[in-house]
Amino acid sequence: MLAAAVLLAGCGSGPAPQPPAPTPAPPPAATPAPDGTPVSAAELGPSWHAGCPVGPGELRRVEVEHLGYDGTIHRGALIVHRSLVPQVRQIFAELLAVKYPIERIRTVERYPNAEDELSMRDNNTSAFNCRGIPGSDSWSQHAYGLAIDINPLVNPYISKSGRLEPATAAEYVDRNRRHPGTLTGGDDAVRAFTDRGWSWGGDWTDPKDYQHFESPRR
Repeated sequence: MLAAAVLLAGCGSGPAPQPPAPTPAPPPAATPAPDGTPVSAAELGPSWHAGCPVGPGELRRVEVEHLGYDGTIHRGALIVHRSLVPQVRQIFAELLAVKYPIERIRTVERYPNAEDELSMRDNNTSAFNCRGIPGSDSWSQHAYGLAIDINPLVNPYISKSGRLEPATAAEYVDRNRRHPGTLTGGDDAVRAFTDRGWSWGGDWTDPKDYQHFESPRR
């Protein structure tokens, strides 16, 4: 009995078990840089090359949230001139608030050779691309990061001669037919840009460029 008592006493003399350590809190979600994220020539890929009217140092990557065609909120990225970052954030916040749907927002270097036609056929909303105005020797405002094309497949470029960009947009030429993401004069999505001084290609005579918005800044 004495031996049993000693054994029991020994079993009870160890340290009390310690509670498990608390699980560390997850790191806070990354907050987009308020002035946009600088980009390098390597990151711009084929969308930029030597001789473009602005260098990578003048451009910024801006992440924006948008309502997708699936009815849920997505995050996409645009490359714009650094002077436009605050305004671009405001515009896309307003587009989200009015529930204007945008199918996708990707930077154009994700398409082979940054080919604008491929981006447009994919109904991809984009901004910077170092390219000229079709049929002209002048730089497009996209080459300065001062223009944004919104849902370009359903809002095509239409010349008076009937040329379409993208070439697959024949279904969307009739502007009386409403498709998700269609832009029409005076609607909330168009005004998100024009109320801030941007011009809309849908107001032009020839061509009609329904996808296109450009800033007056240079």
